[in-house]
Order: sequence, then structure tokens, then C-alpha cells
Amino acid sequence: MKIALIGYGKMGHMIEQIALSRGHDIVCRIDVDNQEDFDSDAFRSADVAIEFTAPTVAYGNIQRAFAAGVKVVSGSTGWFADHEEEVRRQCATESKTLFWASNFSVGVAIFGAVNRYLARIMNDFPEYDARMEEVHHIHKLDHPSGTAITLAEQIIKTHPLTPPVKGGELSSSDQAPEELLSHVGWLPITSVRRGEVPGIHSITWDSEADCITITHDAHSRKGFALGAVLAAEYTAQHSGLLGMNDLFQF
Repeated sequence: MKIALIGYGKMGHMIEQIALSRGHDIVCRIDVDNQEDFDSDAFRSADVAIEFTAPTVAYGNIQRAFAAGVKVVSGSTGWFADHEEEVRRQCATESKTLFWASNFSVGVAIFGAVNRYLARIMNDFPEYDARMEEVHHIHKLDHPSGTAITLAEQIIKTHPLTPPVKGGELSSSDQAPEELLSHVGWLPITSVRRGEVPGIHSITWDSEADCITITHDAHSRKGFALGAVLAAEYTAQHSGLLGMNDLFQF
């Protein structure tokens, strides 16, 4: 398979390493200093482009790939909600293909299945309240993380018993400077930015009697990069708007 990389930072380099180890070819590498390569024959020859960049440029990158007739796998977060309707339309009516996920880790996909199952169980135990904490490196721009939003949406969809709370960001004087409290629906999410943490997501169900916590702790970016390459392999053979539920049908 011929792969183009959009974004050639730490994730791009790791994706390249794994793609090559699985027998794929990297035909084009696009970063901030060679945007003209979107118009190159090398880029147009790609079966799939893998895009890991920033929220402010991700949608534009995807549109340029679509214009070149290239399928896209994107792991950039913080942009999808604003452009979901348009991307869905393009995939449905213009034969474009996008595989988007807030997190490509195989472990997070399994964690999501456990999260959905636990939320369904908790429908019978309204004395438990849910909350979430996500921890990432200081370079991450969006908060809460895209993964946290996805996990929260899973809980809200399967556990509708808690009265809704108006969303929006809240701050508290007793929080550490690197912390921010937000809500997705009724679910509170604490975002922490410190060091070079690849990503930790913890979901706690708390009651007066006890609490239950499930956690996914990424040791490195390798799991995300492997998942992105697996997604590219899947995308090369499929069309439309795709996601992790298509790749892993737990």
C-alpha cells in the first residue's frame, strides 16, 4: 500500500516506522514547510493519507487530500464537531472517504467497549455518579481530549439516568494551574496537562459506599501509530465515513 503522511512530527515518524515494518511504502511526507506537495504526483499516487496535525489545520488538510482524490485517515482532534456535517455530506454524496477517530489505540478501543458495558450496568445503580479525568502532555492544545469526549458520549448515550447539566468550561480556585474542569453533557471531565504524558483516561463511578475506576494508561505513542496504520489498511479497501467501530466490532 502507498501511504502519504500529513504531519511529520513525532507521530508521523512513528507511523512511518510501523508502516514500513508492515511492508508499506511512504510515497510523500507533507509538513508545514512543503505544503505545495499536496499538488504533487507523489501525493496523488497514495492509496491513503494519514493525517496527524493540529485542530486549526486538520480540516483544510483533509479538503486538500479530497481534492487530490486521496482517502484520508485522520487522528487530529478538536475540529471534527465543527465540520462533521460537511464531511458526512462529502462522504455520502461525493464519494470521499475519511476514517476519523479521536484515538487509534487498540487498547483504547477495548477500553471503550468496557466503558459502554459498565455504563449499561450502572443504569441499575443510580446512587453512583460518574466523572472523568484525562491527562496529556503540555503540548496538547484541545481540552478535554477528543478521546475523553468520545468516552463521555458513550456514557451519556447508554446511561441517561443522571439529569443533564449545562455544558461549558468551569474553573475552580482550588484547581492546580494546569487543570481545567469541563462538562460533556452532564459528565464532568478534569483535564490535566503535564510533562510528556502520552495519554491517561480514568472514569470513576462514585457512591457513598465505594467507587469503581477504570483507567487506560498509554505508555508511548506506539499504540496510536499502529492503530493508525491498521486503519489505513482498512480504509484502502472501504469507502465513506469510517471509524474505530468499523475496524473493531466489539
